Amino acid sequence: MPKKYKYRKTFTFDGSRYSVYGDTEAEVIEKATLKRRDLEEGRIILNGSTKVSDWTKECIETYKAPHLSDIAMENTWIRAKKYIIEPIGNMRVRDVKPLHLQKILNSMEGMSADYIGKIRGLMRFVFSRAEANELIIKDPSEHLTVPKGTTGHRRAVTEEERHYILETADTDPRWVYFLFQLLCGLRPSEAAELKGMDIQGDRLHVRGTKTAAADRIVPIPEYLISRIPDAGPFDYLFTVSGHKLTTSNRRRWWTAFLRQLNITAGCRVYRNQLIPPYPIADDLTPYCLRHTYCSDLCRAGVDIRTAQKLMGHANISITANIYTHIDSSQIDDAAEKMKVYQSKRVAE
Repeated sequence: MPKKYKYRKTFTFDGSRYSVYGDTEAEVIEKATLKRRDLEEGRIILNGSTKVSDWTKECIETYKAPHLSDIAMENTWIRAKKYIIEPIGNMRVRDVKPLHLQKILNSMEGMSADYIGKIRGLMRFVFSRAEANELIIKDPSEHLTVPKGTTGHRRAVTEEERHYILETADTDPRWVYFLFQLLCGLRPSEAAELKGMDIQGDRLHVRGTKTAAADRIVPIPEYLISRIPDAGPFDYLFTVSGHKLTTSNRRRWWTAFLRQLNITAGCRVYRNQLIPPYPIADDLTPYCLRHTYCSDLCRAGVDIRTAQKLMGHANISITANIYTHIDSSQIDDAAEKMKVYQSKRVAE
């Protein structure tokens, strides 16, 4: 049962009415003074009446920001804004019910199962910490039903697509950004972080944007070395208006690159518009380039432990998942090698 105080004092600030309670008259006067000061200074008053938008920002900045890279933080903010702040940001934290969060998740049906899981996890993160900080009595995100999402493995590019990618990359200096993903296995966010100092002869220092394991050194193929843009040691290799690529910049670059890729592959253009059918499959994404690098490591016979380090995978099971997706030609090649090997052993 909540404690009952002897004294109560109310005041109005910026159109809203606030109340403070205390055991003595002096205590409520002091509390009212401190609360008014906090409101005037723009501080967030953490209680059940705190807006979801304010708590979400405070929660992420306090608990996540110290442990995430700039890119990871940017992606977290994008997800928080779209799926928490925009739909329910004006609600008080204590008024949020499981129903509100479930409706948000339901609207994501048909999206990537992985992405839906990230939003579900972000909801749990925000509201479980609201409960831990006693802003709410019960976490409304605790028992939510995750809608059905699409699953599947990112594929490697086909040999025909590889040919068009390499040809298209030479039409614009910006597209070398995508060659780092195809030929060095970088994540899109890692390629955006590259600076002049990261080029060390035929070696590349990759600044990991996910985990400590992602920070690594990878070889640069000769084909790519001659195409790397000039940049000072502390300058980014790829910029827009002098600034490094943001998530939205990267998306726009991919859209432009994909358009040129279709043109290179023979797509007709009328009044600056591409005319279907499009030669390049619509499931080609930037991550297909990175996936291709891992597949190439497998085909080249690179040990899976080495491949794990070159890819910057924290868990070898991720690398193994790609390594086990071998095509029929590799199976035939393995069968032939085993046939020769076993024939020799039988003859001994």
